[in-house]
Formats: sequence, structure tokens, C-alpha cells
Amino acid sequence: MTDLSTYGPWAVIAGGSEGVGAEFARQLADAGINLLLVARKPEPLERTAAECRERGIEVRTLAVDLTDPAATDAIAAATAGLQVGLLIYNAGANTCSAEFLDGELADFARVIELNINAPMRLVQHYGREMRDRRRGGILLVGSMAGYLGSTRHTIYGGVKAFGRIFAEGLWLELREYNVDVLELVLGVTRTPAMERVGLNFDVPGMKVAEPADVAREGLEQLPHGPVFIAGGNGADVERRNNPDRAKVVLGTHRFMQQLIGQG
Repeated sequence: MTDLSTYGPWAVIAGGSEGVGAEFARQLADAGINLLLVARKPEPLERTAAECRERGIEVRTLAVDLTDPAATDAIAAATAGLQVGLLIYNAGANTCSAEFLDGELADFARVIELNINAPMRLVQHYGREMRDRRRGGILLVGSMAGYLGSTRHTIYGGVKAFGRIFAEGLWLELREYNVDVLELVLGVTRTPAMERVGLNFDVPGMKVAEPADVAREGLEQLPHGPVFIAGGNGADVERRNNPDRAKVVLGTHRFMQQLIGQG
């Protein structure tokens, strides 16, 4: 079991209001780590914060839109004077599922902002402090979508691929400073966000992970970066790395059609 106190006394969780983010919050609260929870919607944010306070820790909340470049300054201000030993970036939903030629570039730009620019800004801010202290952890939540192209995920898959390579480079740069870096790659997970988009969790042969389980895996694997495939999906990721890209992309496309009820 990972000694989570190493990453205290404060953690910042971006996307910490529900699903996997809320499970990270609960498990860190059980370990005695104080939290700043960041999310766009204040109501679920405050519900999760209340649960964590009942575990005896201090919790601050900040309702901001992470696609707004000013959000980083607001988060930094909310933790001014605090020693943040852990940054978890869990706010990477696909906010535009249109096929590329039918979508608006401004909408795709929000996907890029949420999944590339915002985590870069936060990692640089808190990572510099961790490097100076020679202690800390950075956990970036990724997706199996980043291992291949798929229809309606042309941009989303691309930004998730960036996230994995970004994490690997950070891991190399920061390991000599005792700062742990991990990308936790998720497959299909029973989160409110996935339920809202209408995913069919009953497709035969599909692995469906529970938020509490993948959050636990992420915290346990944090010292063992740079990448961990959650939910028992390692074999599927290995198949997605097949050099016959047409075969693997078309095969996965047919499976995804079933997943979203179009097969």
C-alpha cells in the first residue's frame, strides 16, 4: 500500500466533484490529506466536499471553468501559502463529439484547452514547487481513446495521446527530484459523465470499471509511473498498439458502435 502521507499535507483535484475525481477525494481524505476540489458545477462539488469534511480534514472548493485560462490563477490563489504535495488532473471529458468536418473549431479548441493547456499550466505551477521541495506527486487521468483514432473523437483521441506522452516526459524530468508522475489510463468506467452520454455498459465482453477501484489503482501505482492501465485493460491496450493500424482502428470502431448503441 502506498503511503499517501508522502503527498500531503494538501492535494489539488481538478475534476473532483463526481465519479473518479470524487473517489480520489474520499480516499485521500481517509488518508488525512487536505483538499482543494475544483470543478465547474458547484452543487456536486459541495456535496463531495461535505463528505470529505466528515472524514476530519480541511476542504476548500473552487467552481471554475478550466477551459478559461484565468482558472489557473484562481486555483493558485486558492492554495496560496499551502504546501500542495499532490496534483490530480481528472478534468478531461470530451466536450465536442461531432465529426470533425461538422464541428465548430471553437468547440474543438475547448477540448484542447481542457486536455492540454489547462493541465500544462497547473503542472508547471505546482510542479515547480514540488521540484524545489524535492517531494510530491502528479497524477494525470488519461483514456484508452488516446491509443487510436476513432470517429467523433478525432480531437479527443489526439489530446489523450498527447497526455500520455506528456506524462512520460515529465516522469523522466522529475524522477531525480523525487516527484512521482503517473498517467492513469481509464477504459470504460461507470461514471456519471459516461452515463450521461448514454454508453451501453452491457456490451458482451466489455470490461466496466468502478470509479472507486480505478482511483485506488491510481493512488497505489503513483510511485510506479509513468503509465498504468486501469481496470484490467492492459491486453486491450496492447492490441491497440498493433502496427496494422487499419485493422485495429476498424475493429475498434465496430466495437464502439455497439458501445454507443449504433451497432
